Amino acid sequence: MGIPSDDVVVIQKAKRPGEHCVITVNCPDKTGLGCDICRIILDFGLYIKKADFSTDGIWCYLVLWVVPNSSSTAVKWSNLEKQLLSVCPSCSVPYYFYPQPTCSAPAVYLLKFLCSDRYGLLHDVTEILSDLELAIQMVKVTTTPDDRVLDLFFITDNMELLHTMERQDKTLKQLQAVLGESCTSCELQLVGPEYDPHHGISSLSPVVAEELFRCELLDKEIRSQALSPDMAKLKNANVTIDNSLSPAHTLLQIHCVDHKGLFYDIMRTLKDSNIKIAYGRFSPATKGYRDLDLFIQRKDGKKIQDPEEQSVLCLNLKVEMLHPLRVIIANRGPDTELLVANPVEKSGKGRPLVFFDVTRALKALKICIFSAEIGRRISAADHEWEVYSFLLEENTKFQFSNMGDARRVRRGEDVARRDESSVASRVRLRGEARRDSLARQGASVCYNLSMIANTSERAEEQDRRPFSNAIVDDLKE
Repeated sequence: MGIPSDDVVVIQKAKRPGEHCVITVNCPDKTGLGCDICRIILDFGLYIKKADFSTDGIWCYLVLWVVPNSSSTAVKWSNLEKQLLSVCPSCSVPYYFYPQPTCSAPAVYLLKFLCSDRYGLLHDVTEILSDLELAIQMVKVTTTPDDRVLDLFFITDNMELLHTMERQDKTLKQLQAVLGESCTSCELQLVGPEYDPHHGISSLSPVVAEELFRCELLDKEIRSQALSPDMAKLKNANVTIDNSLSPAHTLLQIHCVDHKGLFYDIMRTLKDSNIKIAYGRFSPATKGYRDLDLFIQRKDGKKIQDPEEQSVLCLNLKVEMLHPLRVIIANRGPDTELLVANPVEKSGKGRPLVFFDVTRALKALKICIFSAEIGRRISAADHEWEVYSFLLEENTKFQFSNMGDARRVRRGEDVARRDESSVASRVRLRGEARRDSLARQGASVCYNLSMIANTSERAEEQDRRPFSNAIVDDLKE
């Protein structure tokens, strides 16, 4: 009974380069299904141009028009289809009468290698793992006194084939090709019970943690972070709730600047808030802005009537849309530490491709990474965060300011519009007219890193700064 599995996920590929691909999902409904689908699409390097979906609480139908984020992105469509199918509930009749079996945690493998250090090494390795659909769960990177690096990657396989010798051999072969002859050791093995998926960042001080995880959207903070004259408008998001248009549903309307992963951020917030979506429409971007109309209900099937509940939902959405990533530069003794954090879903999943984007930015800026670490941290507000810590080697091109200067650009995740042809548009760091050179260079690193994570496709402003050229060229690739 039900519908054939071949009809659950249908992908109509673009006929010509530059045209959109249409993804249709037709399956039983479940809470958070839209979030799971948007996460997979983001993980495969795709950008959602527009979307429509509806559900009656039992069955749902979604249509998404997508294009690759980059012209160089080679999408493995068959693997994407398998991943989408994996999050869709069973279409068989027993689905309505029996609970779905809980999925066991994927097996975690340790990838360990020792080789000579060089610019961009960490990103090159990350790129290979991404191409192989190996998800990075935790990282520990250290540099030895003789300029060699010992890298530990704890990874899972989205294809669930890493237990086979063929898959392992292919992985090691591609990695050794990137590492070159300087690689003296490259091993892959299943981790033991000592692996802790909630490993924390021990170096994160309470002061820096408070700065990194704070979520207040204060007007004075928005103004102090304005990196160009019109940045203030980019820091605004309009979220309204209307209960007058439907007898059974609350209308949620959102107008905000577009950025990479916007739909995922919205759907994740609604999923974690136990909000059900009955109907939704994501309109195409207009001058870099997005409009979303969602008819929603509480988990109990009722409208959202309580003003306090409405206020909390609107605030949470604004925070996640305006601050999808937190980026700060801090001092750790004599060293400069770059910290990037993103909220973790209640299901335990972090945001896709953050480590990939950060290492790509650092490679483009020709900044060497002395050590790197990924861990989890529970904030004072009892929210779980995924934290990326990088100890950076200072060089002649970029010098970093002290913690006080870095705070002027704290959480440099200001939203920029993404466009491969003119992505440099928002990399103007004017700040204060008399800000010293060291502070501006520290700000440039924060902003360039955040721009990669939040950059969206149709930028218009043409002004740019010389130090942005490297990161812009990397984004075009």
